[in-house]
Amino acid sequence: MPFQSNAALSDIVSRAGAVAPALPLQGLTVLAVEDSLYACDALRLMCYRSGARLRRAETLEAAGAHLRLYRPDVVLIDLGLPDGRGEGMIRRLALGSGPTPVILGMSGDPAGRQAALAAGAAGFLEKPFSSLSAFHHCILAHLPDRVALSGVLEGAVIRPDPLAMRDDLAKAARLISAGPDERQRRYLAGFVLGLARSLQDSDLAEAAVAAREQAGLPGLVGMLSQRLREQGGIATSEGAGLDPATWR
Repeated sequence: MPFQSNAALSDIVSRAGAVAPALPLQGLTVLAVEDSLYACDALRLMCYRSGARLRRAETLEAAGAHLRLYRPDVVLIDLGLPDGRGEGMIRRLALGSGPTPVILGMSGDPAGRQAALAAGAAGFLEKPFSSLSAFHHCILAHLPDRVALSGVLEGAVIRPDPLAMRDDLAKAARLISAGPDERQRRYLAGFVLGLARSLQDSDLAEAAVAAREQAGLPGLVGMLSQRLREQGGIATSEGAGLDPATWR
């Protein structure tokens, strides 16, 4: 944890007129409604280094169950989830009664910003997450009663666990093996597109976009098999239940 001297803290308090926390998000509880383990690991690291407590829900259903019992300070909602679109949950939370948490939309697609804000989100986080300071600013911009410590953790590098990426690729492989219908295929395409952007993998991104149509699935099957071999997750496409011939 970075050390701040009493003199430095006193100077911040005198200039800001309020007590600053030891870390920018000290004491906040964050709920992440996110299906990607890789994205969640990045959020875990950012929250840990910022003093916030992170809770995760993989689906809209799980998030709804959590919110019936708990009231987080911040809710981060991915727009593409296994059981539906995140915009609906954003809208319900924004229009709900009682104290409203800070609601931020998330997506690997920059076009998601407009959809999230239109649904009622206070802001938007674009994936992959790379800037810890941008994460702080996006949240603290909507919490005016809190004072951020200028320069704390600025420039920190976030490196999610590579094993989380491998697990996400394997999840995509299992979804294909299950024989996705049209809705599931579109979810799968968005999920893999987010992974491709995190990996800066233009070939995988192209295959993900093509997989929105049934005819594009064979190309994605082959690409996932290759990436899993490269990641050391599954040695063969058959081992993943992925036989490209099945999808021709």
